[in-house]
Amino acid sequence: MDSTHPPVATSAHPTSMKAWLYNGTSGGLEKNMHLEYSARAPPVPRANEVLIQVLSAGLNPADFKVPEMGIAARRLVIGMPATPGMDFCGRVVSTGPSATHFPEGQLVYGCHSRPVQFGSLGEYLLVPATFVRALPDNLGADQIAGIGIAGQSAYQSLHGYVKQGDKVFINGGSGGCGLYAIQIAKHMGCHVTVTCSTKNVELCYRMGADDVIDYTAEEDLVAGLQRRGVVYDHVLDHIGLPSPLYYQSHHFLKPDGVFVQVGASSIFTFAGRVGWPSLLGGGKRKYVIFFFKNTGEHLAKLGKMMEEGSLKTQVDSTYEFEDAVQAFERLRSGRARGKIIVHVAKPKAHWSQEVGLF
Repeated sequence: MDSTHPPVATSAHPTSMKAWLYNGTSGGLEKNMHLEYSARAPPVPRANEVLIQVLSAGLNPADFKVPEMGIAARRLVIGMPATPGMDFCGRVVSTGPSATHFPEGQLVYGCHSRPVQFGSLGEYLLVPATFVRALPDNLGADQIAGIGIAGQSAYQSLHGYVKQGDKVFINGGSGGCGLYAIQIAKHMGCHVTVTCSTKNVELCYRMGADDVIDYTAEEDLVAGLQRRGVVYDHVLDHIGLPSPLYYQSHHFLKPDGVFVQVGASSIFTFAGRVGWPSLLGGGKRKYVIFFFKNTGEHLAKLGKMMEEGSLKTQVDSTYEFEDAVQAFERLRSGRARGKIIVHVAKPKAHWSQEVGLF
């Protein structure tokens, strides 16, 4: 451990903690959240697990979308009562016997693979060591706390599909995943075209986009893409709209190109695009529904890119721990320009010096 990030002494395993909890999602997850100052802490880490004290947490739409899928998802997949949040940056408190490569006090970042019972809007969380990486020396907690889900999603939706010189079209460039995708595609040597609203045009250019389409000014986005010709090697769709985008993609996506559906406003978008045969007007290009894979290798790759300055987090807004409900309201609004970060721990003097909190 170097002197920039020195280890700190840790106390006995905590039995309680402050945490945001929910039991149901009627009317929206955030309307059911309550702050508990003596919530049950995670159990003692076993095997390859790491107990982490959370400094900053990054929010993702899946934080509320998965719990709102129904009682089965909440009871069987997550467990109740639960704390929301998957992305985090924090300090190692203790480890299981197989996770000895993370010393106590180590500053780390990472994410859960899905919503879990002990999420990142709690003082402590328990996570497999394979989903954690050491924080690079020159990065702050807020910068890296949001990279886990959105950063890996952006990387995985491009890695293995594109090569230097390819032209990539990203539908939805100003959200958390879209802004990471712009930067990663540019890092891979691609020419990048994105869509966004008028207020986000400058932001997308600033993050590296070569061409920005203002969908609020484009009378017909699909027709506009058709006029450009069959020039794109790869398509990322974070929105699922307009509906004909995939069905007409053969007019702008090359025959060997892939249309990757990263996100959509409705599950029917996925079902319709998969199930509608090309002979009956469906899409004529390869269609892939993106599935997230949480890997330490990709976390490390993204951390290295951030350390080198080729990737950064566009922070839309930051909230203190007590204002987590308002953070979720901002997330649900769909107007966020980048990542929403919640400060879980109050900054201490030596933390501020070490990790730029916040």
